[in-house]
Amino acid sequence: MDINDTAVFDKLESNVRSYCRGNSAVFERAEGATLFDENGEAYLDFLAGAGSLNYGHNHPALRDQLVQYITDGGVTHSLDFHTAAKRGFLETFQEIILQPRQMNYVAQFTGPTGANAVEAALKLARKVTGRASVVAFTNGFHGVTLGALAVTGNQHHRGGAGVPLDNVQRMPFAGYLDADMDTLAYFEKALSDKSSGVDLPACVIVETVQGEGGLNVASGTWMRRLQKICRAHSILLVVDDIQAGCGRTGTFFSFEGMGVEPDMVTLSKSLSGYGLPLAVTLIRPELDCWLPGEHNGTFRGFNHAFVTAKTALDVFWKDEQFPTEIQEKSKFVQEFITRMCRDLSPLKLSAKGRGLMQGLSFDRPELASATAELARERNLVIETAGPNDEVLKFFPPLTITFDELAAGLEIVEDSLREVLDEKIISPIAAE
Repeated sequence: MDINDTAVFDKLESNVRSYCRGNSAVFERAEGATLFDENGEAYLDFLAGAGSLNYGHNHPALRDQLVQYITDGGVTHSLDFHTAAKRGFLETFQEIILQPRQMNYVAQFTGPTGANAVEAALKLARKVTGRASVVAFTNGFHGVTLGALAVTGNQHHRGGAGVPLDNVQRMPFAGYLDADMDTLAYFEKALSDKSSGVDLPACVIVETVQGEGGLNVASGTWMRRLQKICRAHSILLVVDDIQAGCGRTGTFFSFEGMGVEPDMVTLSKSLSGYGLPLAVTLIRPELDCWLPGEHNGTFRGFNHAFVTAKTALDVFWKDEQFPTEIQEKSKFVQEFITRMCRDLSPLKLSAKGRGLMQGLSFDRPELASATAELARERNLVIETAGPNDEVLKFFPPLTITFDELAAGLEIVEDSLREVLDEKIISPIAAE
């Protein structure tokens, strides 16, 4: 077999594969913020498994606990039977995450992906309220199973459904129409007008930062008003924290400090801490009206993920040191973005996102793709986001060192400046 040979993937894997089309390397091992291909060549990771690797690749503390658990013959698969590993995670999550934040939720372990957690939240909201319709927002992304896809805005993904995606009413997200325009005014008015044609929904599902939708940010003021509207009309508020949660914005939950108390919260991606599949829907106890087995799945009790998830909480979230580090790194990235917007003004760049899910939005989407391609040629794993892939997204592991972060941003800057080269785009033409 040839090193870095991709022929078998081209022959045997479905056309649906996507990330590998931007980087055809065959990765063999990984550590921290670095991936290594079969030739031993290093690639700096600014994607982090689309947010599934907040603590980097193969963090030694998590890896050692997992290896020990496996070596000791720990249970791998258990449906929803009680296990010591599940108990350890639940007790630690309650002690380190929920109690200090004065949050009262029960945990529903759904199927292993974020979309499964969203499906459970939507089904339960409909069951609790007896209403069929739900409200979702422009540019939201919640998964590609049919229920989750119905509340997803992306036309490309919606086009793969093959059936109508019904029972969803779309509302404009914060800043969708104009930075200063009140996008909740229409929603509030429509709910109060019996002739608006807007049915009273079971729930509203929202991301505080739209990861795939272009790093669009909802302010605390906007979120509080959304909650107020929901409370006034007995609508459940579901926060999808699958990508923005687990520390990505600088706090464990992205909505911390906003003054909102969601009825349900969906978590996945970095919940396991190790890239292992694990998803949970957090539910206010009084809403937990499921009948036993009414929403289930074979792989909703992955004990290896419980082990690494518990360890991640113990290692990173017992005090404020880790959140403080994230905020310092976020500021470092923000300063870089501000400088790029100023120094490379012909590209017409603007800042997007918050925490360590920030990026650069391009006035011309093709330039974001060109920049990403050039960065990949310099061995930076990086992707774009937004409805037209117009946002170059910086999504490194939260554990990345400042030196590694600076190195990645230097690659981005070099790529941006090369895009300005007249061989690719004339600065005059950009204006």
